[in-house]
Amino acid sequence: MQDKTFASDAHSDNPLLAEWTGPFGVPPFDRIEPQHFPPAFAHAFAAHEAEIAAVAGDAAEPTFANTIEALELSGAALTRVENVFHMLAGAHTNDAILAIERDLAPLQAKHWNHILMDEALFRRIDSLHRRRDTLTLKPEQARVLDRYHLMFMRAGAALDAAAKAHLAQINERLATLGTAFSQNVLADEQAYALVLEGEDELAGLPDFVRAAARAAADERGLAGKHVITLARSSIEPFLQFSQRRDLREKIFRSWIARGDGGGTTDNKAIIVEMLALRIERARLLGYRTFAHYRLDDAMAKTPDAVRALLDRVWSAARRHALADRDALQALVQEEGNNFTLAAWDWRYYAEKLRKARCDIEEAAVKPYFELERIIEAAFYTANRLFGLTFERREGIPVWHEDVLVWEVRDAAGKHRGVFFGDYFARSSKHSGAWMTSLREQEKLRGDVRPLILNVLNFSRAGQGEPVLLSFEDAKTLFHEFGHALHGLLSDVTFPMIAGTNVQTDWVELPSQLYEHWLERPEILRGFATHHVTGEPMPEELLRRLIAARTFDQGRATVEYVASALVDLDLHLQAASQAQAFDAAAFDIDAFERAALGRIGMPDELVMRHRPTHFQHVFAGGSYAAAYYSYMWSEVLDADAFAAFEETGDIFDRATATKLHDHVYAAGGLRDPAQLYTAFRGRLPTPEGLLKRRGLLEAPVDA
Repeated sequence: MQDKTFASDAHSDNPLLAEWTGPFGVPPFDRIEPQHFPPAFAHAFAAHEAEIAAVAGDAAEPTFANTIEALELSGAALTRVENVFHMLAGAHTNDAILAIERDLAPLQAKHWNHILMDEALFRRIDSLHRRRDTLTLKPEQARVLDRYHLMFMRAGAALDAAAKAHLAQINERLATLGTAFSQNVLADEQAYALVLEGEDELAGLPDFVRAAARAAADERGLAGKHVITLARSSIEPFLQFSQRRDLREKIFRSWIARGDGGGTTDNKAIIVEMLALRIERARLLGYRTFAHYRLDDAMAKTPDAVRALLDRVWSAARRHALADRDALQALVQEEGNNFTLAAWDWRYYAEKLRKARCDIEEAAVKPYFELERIIEAAFYTANRLFGLTFERREGIPVWHEDVLVWEVRDAAGKHRGVFFGDYFARSSKHSGAWMTSLREQEKLRGDVRPLILNVLNFSRAGQGEPVLLSFEDAKTLFHEFGHALHGLLSDVTFPMIAGTNVQTDWVELPSQLYEHWLERPEILRGFATHHVTGEPMPEELLRRLIAARTFDQGRATVEYVASALVDLDLHLQAASQAQAFDAAAFDIDAFERAALGRIGMPDELVMRHRPTHFQHVFAGGSYAAAYYSYMWSEVLDADAFAAFEETGDIFDRATATKLHDHVYAAGGLRDPAQLYTAFRGRLPTPEGLLKRRGLLEAPVDA
């Protein structure tokens, strides 16, 4: 039965249901209010259900056109409303949207359960799939048919009625739990602020950190004070520079305890229930574990393949991290301190060690990484590689005054899409960085051009001051813009396989590959310019910056791989009678400690994402049992950039054309391994990844 909150009441003045006639068909954000969403969803759900019923009940023999194309054309209203709502829920939420999100989650799951488990609809798809070799389909059509059949099979379409009903209940409950998990993390982040009082508590903080802290205080109505938040762009510089060890410990403990506070926002019980439900879901679908189910539709294919990669990287990363730990402990002692290095000390002493080893420090580099110049660098790189140009556009509706808009054109001057940049942290935004879309590219309804977003969480500067990024912040901008290009350059017919609608261990290739260009002197010489003088970064500083790129990679890699291994272990728990998952007895904290103990996690380091705030895995779960994907894609991206280096030109036209055709524009046209082989001529090995991270060499002695 439909929730009364979403009772169908399609008001004629609802901007979500009216035609979007503004520039480029951008949603009318200036007129959209939270109260518009429930009736819009009710209308869109009903319209989609009617369209699906027409496809499933078609008396004609199934054809690609009357079944698969009809499915691709269905649900247009729902897609529009969903895209707007989920963007706002992540980038500019409020209490009303949070309440709607909680109500909506199980209704969306129920809606899709009904479609993906529809027996008559699946009979049509299955009939086509069994006859696919006789249908004279074009390659893209054959791929889309295969993906639809697999999607329905993985959703339980072939199960009996009782199993379908049980699976539907699981999906609806998982949707509710994932939303609660995400909102709990957001609540903990919104609730915390470290207010710094006086010069003593600001000790060691450079001007750019102080400016960001003043801006964060102003946003919270604390004019004249300084605030450090739990946004990564705020807390990491504080941990890097603050001389107050007690304050570093205080905020670090709050940072890693998100979702683990024991109160109403505690996520431990949610994790246990989600694990149990995922195990049961895998069992119903015939898989040993959820990890086996999840990876069956990935490049990696099996948990063993994932573990083999992670274990290989782990041993090298841990060796380097332990050597760095000893060097950091020596610095502690050289300063006359007798404490043992702790996790909240690592970044502080690593900055000192970087200065000693590499003759470079963040305070010397950051003035050369102004946000506007790094955006220009990302655009310039896209122009050199793919011929794209970006023109700022005013008067386009946006969801927040900070959002910037560009029209994107190709080398021939043809409109390719619209790009939105939402760069600053705020209390209404979830932490992290991501790419999403308001409209995806397709050709089924005509030449539909995409509306693509990057959402990031950089710290604001003070009034009238330039926004300065760390080198890591700049890499994050390039990373997310690589995802954006995957959406903007998409050139397929069917929405099912457009842009980033690909396997998770392939989707990170375009983003991670794009980071390589930022690290090249050809880019840095042109865009790493001083925010006051406009002078380019001195060649000697540039050389040291590039040479220091692999500094502290042992720590960074250990933090990431530990998260990926714990994610894998959590989802390798079995559902058989002999190894039944005992939810009542499961302790996520104990599991985390045991898993980290098995791999020898250094005491001075923590996972990049502890389970209680691991939103990749538990808030929606698209990366559940798949957080390894970043590293799998890194094997690909290290090898892919080598293709340019081998030509002697990082913008080599022939290589860029192949990259465009087989990666950025291809979406899910073919299996990822086939696409990569078409680009590179072969599949890669992990050596390129280890070399890029500086983990092939012996670690530096303490």
